[in-house]
Amino acid sequence: MASTSAEIIAFLLTISGWVLVSSTLPTDYWKVSTIDGTVITTATFWANLWKTCVTDSTGVSNCKDFPSMLALDGYIQACRGLMISAVCLGFFGAIFGLVGMKCTKVGGSDQTKAKIACLAGLIFILSGLCSMTSCSLYANRITSEFFDPSFVAQKYELGAALFIGWAGASLCIIGGSIFCFSIAENRNSPRRGYAYNGATSVMSARTKVQNSIPDKTTPKHFDKNAYV
Repeated sequence: MASTSAEIIAFLLTISGWVLVSSTLPTDYWKVSTIDGTVITTATFWANLWKTCVTDSTGVSNCKDFPSMLALDGYIQACRGLMISAVCLGFFGAIFGLVGMKCTKVGGSDQTKAKIACLAGLIFILSGLCSMTSCSLYANRITSEFFDPSFVAQKYELGAALFIGWAGASLCIIGGSIFCFSIAENRNSPRRGYAYNGATSVMSARTKVQNSIPDKTTPKHFDKNAYV
């Protein structure tokens, strides 16, 4: 029962983490920068993995998509590949997790389901590491440019998408680790043994029943004339 509850908690954690990681891809604010006036914010610059935009004080946004993928910076290409890999791995991990859980009726025996659950945990851990690496690589580029005194272009700060990606990656890694422990719990669980006494024939059973019933017939007494 405890193992089943742990698997349900792990599945909820991993699915929540996968949803957060998936929502990070279309999120706009991977990095953000503002230009403040005397009273209001005059302009807000923000960018993600696909485009860079500027929003003025009236709320009108002007966006520009990135050029050809081959002309992009290497870190943006790496972040794209890692995030797409994280989403795909999370999808397959969710399928294996459903099959490997003990509360489902697919997947075979308990030992087979434990192995499938462990595989799902490894997939989710790999998905979380991909997302964690992508967000950390992007954040490292932002911070290195921000604290570089020789960098004269527009400086950005960390956006909300990075924190969402880190949170989702952490949930995937935690839930995947719980899934991996399910195979260890299955090995430590005791197995019940049943003794086989062999098949008993019908004739031997009838003989035992007849021998166990006492003979209640009254003895016959013969007269002396019966022997004549």
